[in-house]
Amino acid sequence: MNEEGNDDSPADSGGTMSMNDTGDSGNDSNPMGTSGDGDSSGGDDMSFIQDPDGGGPNNQCDIWAQDCPEGEKCMPWDASGGNSWNATRCSPIDANPGQPGDTCTVEGSGVSGIDSCDIASMCWDVDPKTNEGTCVAFCEGSADAPLCSDPDEACSITNDGVLILCLPTCDPLLQDCPEGQACYPETNGFICSPDASGPDMGAIGDPCEYLNVCDPGGWCASADVVPDCAGSIGCCAAYCDVSDPNASDTCPAGTECVMWHEEGMAPPGEEDIGVCILPQT
Repeated sequence: MNEEGNDDSPADSGGTMSMNDTGDSGNDSNPMGTSGDGDSSGGDDMSFIQDPDGGGPNNQCDIWAQDCPEGEKCMPWDASGGNSWNATRCSPIDANPGQPGDTCTVEGSGVSGIDSCDIASMCWDVDPKTNEGTCVAFCEGSADAPLCSDPDEACSITNDGVLILCLPTCDPLLQDCPEGQACYPETNGFICSPDASGPDMGAIGDPCEYLNVCDPGGWCASADVVPDCAGSIGCCAAYCDVSDPNASDTCPAGTECVMWHEEGMAPPGEEDIGVCILPQT
């Protein structure tokens, strides 16, 4: 989600993914909230908004139901000629379709909605120079009860619900995502997504508008919890390990290490996750 756009960015997949319209940080129990809404950065990189409602006026089909005619599949695409997946359309299924994990190609760009992947999947993390990416499965179930068959993946629901992808889960303290990606907070947990910060932005304290424009180890926090934040919506803030008795000493000046989850609400394995923000009253 690089609003500047950068041809060299590893996340330059030809599409933007926006953050959560409701303003939460990907976790209902988190008191800080993430910043940002809107549907596109206007750049070449991907930006995120999480809003699982979907059903926009430009949607031609149901991404969950895959209700297109035989030989076609329901796909996210950009209906406005921009760079953000903002609608759904029925697209032809390739004669020899790729399965999740296979290398794939797109026609035109990563937001065209036409690719070589099978039904209920799409070509993801597309290199704009080669138009090649990797087939990723759509979530199963429903927006209210999404499922992924791989226990190491979680459902990422973004861009007004037109993107429903099963992506790898991760540990924000370890930043254990593949090269070129970072661990970001979403509604269904911490999920690996392409780092679209580019070479000049994404450092702790830099302004941010979208979820994945912060460098690995950071997340886009609301402007009011980051000291001297120059962003109108938010700025990148650091993670910290609350199990470390000196955790706040590792945080930037003027911030303290605060638990990501409310006391007693952390899922197994996420008890030590904290974030460096302004002291909470």
